[in-house]
Amino acid sequence: MTRIAVATLSLLLLPSLGAAAPPEPAAVAPAAATQAAPAPVPVRVRILKGSRQGPASLDPKLAPMKQQLSKLAYLRWEQLSERDYQMVLKKTEFTDLPSGEHVALTVEATNGRNVTIEVALAQRNTQSRLTIEKGQRIVHQVSGEKGGVAYFVSVHAWPTGP
Repeated sequence: MTRIAVATLSLLLLPSLGAAAPPEPAAVAPAAATQAAPAPVPVRVRILKGSRQGPASLDPKLAPMKQQLSKLAYLRWEQLSERDYQMVLKKTEFTDLPSGEHVALTVEATNGRNVTIEVALAQRNTQSRLTIEKGQRIVHQVSGEKGGVAYFVSVHAWPTGP
């Protein structure tokens, strides 16, 4: 038995004595390198001003949102800004409110036809997670009401029109 163990050991230690060298292990690609990065999610972000005072009116740029906005308690709607983003998973984009506060938007997850976006305001220490179906939009209040006026963010995932 000792001879078999010595012979086997010599074959392992001295491959030049007749045995071929064992093949080198193939380089294993990291899992992250083999997976494609998720496609960016096109997102349209609008900052809106809603007011309870004065006659009812709707900014013409907000006409596609008329039905959605009419369900809220505000009579007057004005679009203050609009930006289109190509949002990437876990990367934060910022947009400003007239008050100087910054709204942070982060894609937290995508799942086929849905995207979950976190809306955060650091100055108010608030965070909300919104899950939006492809082609849909959500209107989310991002400020407290002062003097009958409040600010909202409209988040439209994969926008196909205005």
